[in-house]
Amino acid sequence: MTEKKTSLSQKALKVRARAKAKKPKFIRAESWKYDRFSLSWRKPRGLDNKIRRKILGWPPGPSMGYKGPKIARYLHPSGYREVLVNNVADLSTIDSSIQAARIAHTVGKRKRADIIAKAKELNIKILNVKVSAEAEEEKTEEEAEVAEESEKEEKKPKKQKKDEKKPPKAKAKTKKEKKKQ
Repeated sequence: MTEKKTSLSQKALKVRARAKAKKPKFIRAESWKYDRFSLSWRKPRGLDNKIRRKILGWPPGPSMGYKGPKIARYLHPSGYREVLVNNVADLSTIDSSIQAARIAHTVGKRKRADIIAKAKELNIKILNVKVSAEAEEEKTEEEAEVAEESEKEEKKPKKQKKDEKKPPKAKAKTKKEKKKQ
């Protein structure tokens, strides 16, 4: 039975993607005419508003016809329903055939590692594991940059020693200093 549901949801996801590609970008009425209006959608409320009245030749407004299939609503593109996980105990409520976990952004490194380990044991898919892997890659890149900078700093003191051997330049005396002498 789960195989039938997954195939239905996969078809629904394809239909949703096709519908999304056809959906126009809804813009605010007459935002192209006035700079003070942003392009972001606002519901037109005026009596004579052409977009509200759906006059031919004016941009379309949002309507029920642009909705995706009911089966595909609230699904992740992978076909799983998202469940927000804050701790290891939340993983026990997840059905691994239908749902996938998304680790909350407020969870720290240690607890995130525990959640990932427990999810692997329970065969639960985690949707944002990649985020932590990218963060680790960034840290290794930063460490490499710091190592390069420290090498450069080690080379700089040698150059400074050469500069120290040269006698310091004499300052030009100001008018006040000349008067004092």
